[in-house]
Amino acid sequence: MSRPSGGSGDVTAPKGSRSEPALEEAYERLLDEGHERLDRPLLPLLSTGLLGGVDVGVGVLIYLVVEAYTGNRLLAALALSIGFVALLLARSELFTENFLVPVISVVARKGTLVQLVRLWVVTLAANLAGGFVMAGMIVVALPDVHEAAVKAGSHYAHLGVSWRSFFLAVLAGAVITLLTRMQHATENLGVRLVPAVLMSFVLVGAELFHSVLDSILMFTGLLTGAADYGYLDWLGALGWSAFGNLVGGLVLVTGIRLLRVPHRVAESREQAQAG
Repeated sequence: MSRPSGGSGDVTAPKGSRSEPALEEAYERLLDEGHERLDRPLLPLLSTGLLGGVDVGVGVLIYLVVEAYTGNRLLAALALSIGFVALLLARSELFTENFLVPVISVVARKGTLVQLVRLWVVTLAANLAGGFVMAGMIVVALPDVHEAAVKAGSHYAHLGVSWRSFFLAVLAGAVITLLTRMQHATENLGVRLVPAVLMSFVLVGAELFHSVLDSILMFTGLLTGAADYGYLDWLGALGWSAFGNLVGGLVLVTGIRLLRVPHRVAESREQAQAG
């Protein structure tokens, strides 16, 4: 049977046209928020980073409690999602959440590379400081989780430099950046909670190599005084995981997604030059 052509009854839309408005709206949200993050003064930047470390520290707390009392790592991973829900609702930030939103602003010339590096460095340092404080309180307040803390921290501290640990870090960066992208696809808070729970479960359940989260776990093990690794082991793990996280977030998620809206990136650059 032949398909009719022409006339007012032919309402066939170009392929992909339904998704274009949603992509445009998401791009605008990412661009506006990225510009705001890059321009943020030092004190608010420090405070959001510290709170990010505290929020994830709350997730680590319940992760260790569930792991210590049930021995079920997947159940503990689900419990840890509380920390990522807190990140969303409290509007705090993780270092790895900044591989999409501000990067798009820099690509669109709504911000500078210097601003981006400043955001990354300050947020990472603040995340680690807040996480270290939380780790110290967990160790003192909850002696029953010491064994679980040492076990979890030792796993990440001894991953070493290898293709396996690198790809674990790359996957972690991709998962967190995808979480950020999913949350910015909508303004509905209830819908945004879904990826906070699901993607954090993937991150922890699969034991991916995440620079901030795994640092807090390593801090907790170190502060028990019973860890079979030291601060130099943590520092090496931090550097390697952060590098892999950057590759995963920037290449696998942000770079590919920018290819979907090249016309908007070009328009933003032209507007920035004209301004």
